[in-house]
Amino acid sequence: METSALFLLLYVRPHSEEGLPMILSDHVVSLSRGSSIAKIIGKNVKASNRFDPVVNMWVYEEMIDGRKLTEIINTEHENVKYLPGHKLPKNVIAVPDVTEAVKGAKVLVFVIPHQFISKLCDQIKPHITEGTIGISLIKGIDEGPEGLKLISDIIREKLEIEVSVLMGANIASEVADEKFCETTIGAKNEANGHLFKELLQTPNFRITVVHESDTVELCGALKNIVAVGAGFCDGLGFGDNTKAAVIRLGLMEMVAFAKLFCKGQVSSSTFLESCGVADLITTCYGGRNRKVAEAFVTTSKSIAELEAEMLNGQKLQGPQTSAEVYKILQKRNMINKFPLFAAVYQICFEGKAVKEFITCLQNHPEHM
Repeated sequence: METSALFLLLYVRPHSEEGLPMILSDHVVSLSRGSSIAKIIGKNVKASNRFDPVVNMWVYEEMIDGRKLTEIINTEHENVKYLPGHKLPKNVIAVPDVTEAVKGAKVLVFVIPHQFISKLCDQIKPHITEGTIGISLIKGIDEGPEGLKLISDIIREKLEIEVSVLMGANIASEVADEKFCETTIGAKNEANGHLFKELLQTPNFRITVVHESDTVELCGALKNIVAVGAGFCDGLGFGDNTKAAVIRLGLMEMVAFAKLFCKGQVSSSTFLESCGVADLITTCYGGRNRKVAEAFVTTSKSIAELEAEMLNGQKLQGPQTSAEVYKILQKRNMINKFPLFAAVYQICFEGKAVKEFITCLQNHPEHM
């Protein structure tokens, strides 16, 4: 198990032949979420006879007040930069070398910004052992030769392993505070889904396992675009009725996009899981995409400036995902069918006046 300066990675060695090791990876952008998950995993493996009780965490090495971040985590058991005030279990050990982290690991948990996943997979591929499985907590999509490319597909193809996904309404600080929340695991392999549920579920972190992995993953990416739109409305001074319209119309576009681009079945019931409407609501009211989008309106600063000022080095996923979605829709000549997604991209990257966002709501098609 190890850690590295750009990503946080957890690795649990097998306790017995039935036991499975695990890795969690995380980047500066998502270190708070990775540390929250590390806290859960550290506690769960100690209480289980299926896993070795030591969890290695791959962390991006940084100097904090003259000390290495990994040294601070290993002595004070706290990620003082990205999750201050929350103690990590003592069996979670930070290590700064990703290739060492994956040696012997059988379970990989990825929590990094999606734009870094391809390079990470190339780094660790030579060290992946046969029979390894993975789970992705990464909220984003990429562009492939045929249009949409899911992050789990990139991991699956590059590492040649089976990959599940976890998405849901779980803001990192609230998970770390052990406030009750739900989440969804999408697993094409049901046995793997239940293994990850055992590894991650707690009384206050309730997990449902569903088969529609692609739909679950797409929900996690697209809701960030809608949250940017919700932030625009807050910045413009519109009320809760307007934000409710953004959430409803955004959900309509999420469902329509999934039905167009997901390879497997897309059931409306999946959007009623935590990965769907619940994650959409919490992100539109409490997420960083909403917060920065509001400031984008009220300060007239760029998204990049606001990231630097407000996010402690972290990056927004909503604007980046809107750019990827826009390119995909453009290739299919379908931009007009997704006016909310298109407006978020045009406001963030093409200089469209933010006050025109309301027009996309007023003229939104009744049915999609």
